Amino acid sequence: MKVGILGASGYVGGELLRLLLRHPKVEIGLATSRRYAGEFTYRVHPNLRGWTKLKFSPFNLSRITDACDFLFIATPHGVSSNFMPQIIETGMKVIDTSADFRLKNSKDYVKWYGWEHKCPELLGKSIYGLPELHREEIKKAHLVACPGCMATAAILALAPVVKHEDIEKNRIIIDFKVGSSGGGSHPSMASHHPEHFNIVRPYKPVGHRHTAEIEQELSFISGKKISVAMSAHAVNMVRGILATCHLFLTNIPSVIDIWRIYRQFYQDEPFIRIVRDVKGIFRYPDPKVLVGSNFCDIGFEVDEDNSRLVLLSALDNLVKGAAGTAIQDMNLMNGWDEKEGLWEAGLHPA
Repeated sequence: MKVGILGASGYVGGELLRLLLRHPKVEIGLATSRRYAGEFTYRVHPNLRGWTKLKFSPFNLSRITDACDFLFIATPHGVSSNFMPQIIETGMKVIDTSADFRLKNSKDYVKWYGWEHKCPELLGKSIYGLPELHREEIKKAHLVACPGCMATAAILALAPVVKHEDIEKNRIIIDFKVGSSGGGSHPSMASHHPEHFNIVRPYKPVGHRHTAEIEQELSFISGKKISVAMSAHAVNMVRGILATCHLFLTNIPSVIDIWRIYRQFYQDEPFIRIVRDVKGIFRYPDPKVLVGSNFCDIGFEVDEDNSRLVLLSALDNLVKGAAGTAIQDMNLMNGWDEKEGLWEAGLHPA
C-alpha cells in the first residue's frame, strides 16, 4: 500500500519515515516539506542515508491523492484543519499526528490552543487514536487523531484506576519530565544547546494544553468528570517522557489489588509492560530503556501514610508518543497485525 507523509521534515515525520521504510506492507509514495522541497530526505534525516533516495515534495493536494492510498499528517497544530475536508472527501484514510482533531468540543480549541476550529463538523467523526482505549473504533475509522505524547503517557497510566470509586476524581496531579525532541525541530532560545544542556526546567507549571485530552479521555473511561492538574519540565535528554501521577485514595488498596487491576486492564496489550521490580537499577519505568521502541512501561507504589497512589509511566515521545502509535493505528485500520513494523526492543545503553 502506498502511503504519504505531509510535514515529513520534522522529528515526528522523520520517525514515520524510519518506521515505514522497514514496514513490510507499505511503500512510501511521497513525503512533503515546504522548506526542503526537492532535497533528499536523508539530508534532513541523516539516519536514513542508504535506506531511501526519496526526495521531499512540495505540498500539492491533487498530487497527494494521486500518489498514495493512505495518509499521515505531521504538520504543526492548526494546519491540517485547513485542508482536511478536501482529503476526507476523496475517501482516503488519514492519521493526523497534530492536535487538530483530538478534542471533541470545538470550544476547547479556543481555550487550549487559542484558535477557532475551521471544520468542527469533523470532530465528531474523528477517532482518538489510542489503541488501548479505542481499538475497535480505530479499525473502522477514516480519520484518526493521534494522541499527544504527554497525554499518551498519562492516560495509559491512569486509565485502569480512574473508574474505581475509592479515588478522588477531582484531585489528580501529574508531573512530566520531557526530552527536548518534544519541542519539535525548530530551534529556539529554550532549545539552544547552552541553555538546554544540564537542566531540569519547569516550562508549563499550569495550563498545559494536553490537559484537555487527558481529562476528555479519563472522563470517558470513568463515566464521571475527571479533573487533572499537570506540570511539565524540560530535562537533559533528547527522547523520552516520564509521567509521575499522584492520586489520593479514600480506601487504600493492597499492592496485589493494584497488580490485579493493571493485569486485567492490559492483559492483551502488546505494547504495555508493567514494571515494578525488586532488583536492579531499573526497578521502575525509565524512558532511557525505551528509546526507539513502541512500548509504554507503567509502574506504581502505594503510599499508605498519605493515602496516595503513585503511578509512573515512561515512553519514547517520538515513537509510542507519536509515530509508533500512528503506525499501530494504521495497522489496525487495514486489518493487519498491530505489531507489524513495530515489534522491537528499545536501545540499551542509550
